[in-house]
Amino acid sequence: MYVIEAYILRRIVLFFVAAFTAAIVLTWTVQLLARINFLTTSGQTFFTVLKFSSLFIPAVLPLVMPFALVIAVAQTLSAMNQDSELVVINAAGSPPRLVWRPVLLLGLGLSLLSFGIANFITPYARLTMRDMTANAHSDLLNVFLQEGSFRKLGDKIYLEIGERRADNSIGRLFIVDQRDSSLDLYYYAVSAYITEKQGSGKSRADNYLVMKNGEIERRDNKSGDVSIIKFDSYTFDLSEFAPAGKNVTIYPKDQFLTYLFHPDPDDPYYQRRPLQYTAELHKRLTQWLYPFIFALLALVAAGDARSHREARISASFTAISLSFAFYWLGYFFAGKAETDIAYIPLLYILPIGAAALLIFMLLTNHSLHLPPKLAGFFYRTAALRRRAGQEGEL
Repeated sequence: MYVIEAYILRRIVLFFVAAFTAAIVLTWTVQLLARINFLTTSGQTFFTVLKFSSLFIPAVLPLVMPFALVIAVAQTLSAMNQDSELVVINAAGSPPRLVWRPVLLLGLGLSLLSFGIANFITPYARLTMRDMTANAHSDLLNVFLQEGSFRKLGDKIYLEIGERRADNSIGRLFIVDQRDSSLDLYYYAVSAYITEKQGSGKSRADNYLVMKNGEIERRDNKSGDVSIIKFDSYTFDLSEFAPAGKNVTIYPKDQFLTYLFHPDPDDPYYQRRPLQYTAELHKRLTQWLYPFIFALLALVAAGDARSHREARISASFTAISLSFAFYWLGYFFAGKAETDIAYIPLLYILPIGAAALLIFMLLTNHSLHLPPKLAGFFYRTAALRRRAGQEGEL
């Protein structure tokens, strides 16, 4: 690699890392805040919360990579053009490939990395996250049995405990069961504890609440009669009140690439929506090309030497706007392919056709430009902001 190529690659990589890191941190924070209620109410440890939130990152990486790359390439080449570096490179008789090669190599490398993350790392992270969610929902001791709280276990059944002891036992327990419209049941106990019992043919143990030294008050809502039954020990089955997270549904986007090629015919979700598996497979086989295509797009938009001062605004805005339009179109085709198989060929036509067009434009020395009026508008806006800033400093 020539010195010029290494210089261009280093500047793009530095800009890419900055944009990529900022986007990942922002996305991670948004995802964490969106699920903060689950993470706090389920009584998880800090390490579990940190692990759970970090599992969102692999799914975001293939989405952020192409946009961070197009921003980095467009801004770097535009800055080099404004500083007349691209003009000097061309005047020195250097071939255009000195600018193209580091950008395309980086785009190809990120495409391969995106393929590996989307098809192998992300499914593992998503499955792990779903399993953690199911375990947290099934952990009734953490979800329901919180000291001093009155919680709803299910439809018309409520629970409250007075204290949680160091040995995980419970003190001063109260349960209200109003599921039967003709009969209300009230359970009181001095102490209680949670135990598990493995049911036959079940993959997860059932939860039971064993109450000690208490009484059951039965109130007949029709006659108003009340009867009280005292007990030394009473077992209450909690398993039927576990949330739906106990049975985890695995979606096509959670599956590995090898599974998408050969789905299990007995998979309940595959039996209901087989076309979603087909659409997900073809989406995985095409979307990994986006970083390379976005690198081509940024090169066509900002890779040529321009002498006009508004070039930086025009090139960057053009590259970023077209990349968003391209991604939206691919997203639209992928969504339609889940219900209509006729859209699946478009998932291949879009990236391959765009790549062919952009390569042709590079080889024939064509570039993408904003319309003169729109470019002039952005240039005048930037000039006014720059002038206002200078006056503010004075």
